[in-house]
Amino acid sequence: MAKLYFYYASMNAGKSTTLLQADFNYRERGMTTMVWTAALDDRSEGKPIASRIGLEADAYRFERDTDLHARVTAAHHVEPLACVLIDEAQFLTKDQVWQCARLADETGIPVLCYGLRTDFQGELFEGAAALLGIADALIELKAVCHCGRKATMNLRVDASGGAVAEGAQTEIGGNDRYVALCRRHFSEALAG
Repeated sequence: MAKLYFYYASMNAGKSTTLLQADFNYRERGMTTMVWTAALDDRSEGKPIASRIGLEADAYRFERDTDLHARVTAAHHVEPLACVLIDEAQFLTKDQVWQCARLADETGIPVLCYGLRTDFQGELFEGAAALLGIADALIELKAVCHCGRKATMNLRVDASGGAVAEGAQTEIGGNDRYVALCRRHFSEALAG
């Protein structure tokens, strides 16, 4: 029985790197995969998925209205898929998460989702909330705070490195906009 997996972590924990390694492992064994990422994350020039350590891959891009079930099922009929991998899964809608669950349940294709659990205010993203609720397996990837403790929070910072407490839930950025911190240092930075 195929499963729906959610690999979650704060920023800079290696989620994209782990996804790319899993994709490589399947392809190395001659299996076909389908890789997806959020269309709104347009930071990478060239390859849609790029890790901080230099790995990269092509991927399909999903929008809020993309029917993942229909798209993956159609591709699976052309060439059997061994796995579907989704980066930036926090940007999935609740309906898309259920589509991923149906893929695992009905087609027998494992679906591996990688993403953030919470935003810069400690609030769950829609996709993360749905995945936490229905995924068959929840796997936490670890990042490290500057104090050495596990980083579980994503602090948004301004151009001078100051904590940002308000704003839109989604603002695309990397190390220039976000710092992974433990809960204690996250709270201290916001209280600042």
